[in-house]
Amino acid sequence: MTISISSGFDSGNIRPLSITDTPAGVRAELEIVTDHQSDFYQWFHFRLANAAGREVELAIVNGGASAYPDGWPGYSARVSEDRENWYLADTSYDNGTLTIRLTPDSNAVWIAYFAPYSMERHHDLIAWAASQPGVAHRELGLTLDGQPMDLLTLGEGPKQVWLYARQHPGESMAEWWMEGALERLCDEQDPVARLLRQKATIHLVPNMNPDGSRRGHLRTNAVGVNLNREWHEPTADKSPEVLMVRNAMDATGVDFAMDVHGDEAIPAVFIAGFDGIPSITAKQSDLYHRYRDTLAARTPDFQTRLGYPVAAAGKANLSMSTNQVAERFGAVAMTLEMPFKDNDDLPDADYGWSPARSIQLAKDCLAVLAEMIEDI
Repeated sequence: MTISISSGFDSGNIRPLSITDTPAGVRAELEIVTDHQSDFYQWFHFRLANAAGREVELAIVNGGASAYPDGWPGYSARVSEDRENWYLADTSYDNGTLTIRLTPDSNAVWIAYFAPYSMERHHDLIAWAASQPGVAHRELGLTLDGQPMDLLTLGEGPKQVWLYARQHPGESMAEWWMEGALERLCDEQDPVARLLRQKATIHLVPNMNPDGSRRGHLRTNAVGVNLNREWHEPTADKSPEVLMVRNAMDATGVDFAMDVHGDEAIPAVFIAGFDGIPSITAKQSDLYHRYRDTLAARTPDFQTRLGYPVAAAGKANLSMSTNQVAERFGAVAMTLEMPFKDNDDLPDADYGWSPARSIQLAKDCLAVLAEMIEDI
């Protein structure tokens, strides 16, 4: 049987350069394809076929020029034979080449940068959530590729909470987080969900970038635009996803917002705030730090030691959603980052950072929000 490597499916990305099949095993040289109309690349997702029982070496040779080459040292690719359970693969990085080694049991095995969250699963999530009691679904409009932008709303309280994820489509852990958030919020017996739905109206955008997700992009939409640099002046022809969501925010106002992401290089979970916005208030800052510190006390999967540099006074980048939302609405806003690597403070040798941990983190994040919702 001929060894095959393919990526012509939802969120697939790889380009085979060569495949050498010898009695000693299989070696393939591959390269990641750039986002359309962009230089960004790092996300990969592909299928290896007809290699059961063989020693396989997959060399991604253009890792050194990727968007975040510091993300490769200490990183392990994810591998699955059932597309449900994703395990860490033997992975090394040297001189610009990421090498993945495996001996699959099956003739079909999938390899990815992180456990994928397909657009089909997204539609299943929307269908399930929209059918739950008290949940309203609204299509905000269509993307440049003609895909729907989905908004889910639940709760009856006066506080306006916005949760949105996956502006950068390759950060698939963000939509796993959203699945966890919806699981908790839709559980009518969950006390955290009951309190939040009583005190707040909660708006969720599980996927801010459907086009990039389906195309297999790392960071941009259908026309190569980084959506998290468009919040100051989104346009219908370049960033309709942001325009639709920001218009919906303008209609409701925002008291609390969380923008959910993944980080390539830092082996930890952390949040970034809105330091440096022109109109920052002591109340905003105090509530942000209270949220951060409470989450660190609640779960060992979150920490405050590692993170991004803090912007100087008046120097915040208002094209980024967290800064724009905090400035525009006076909201307590934050960017949540989860690792592609692992949480080095609490590593998992089999799974690394995983969908299950992303789902659980969402539930912990909501519990902290419930503790302070009345003060926001």
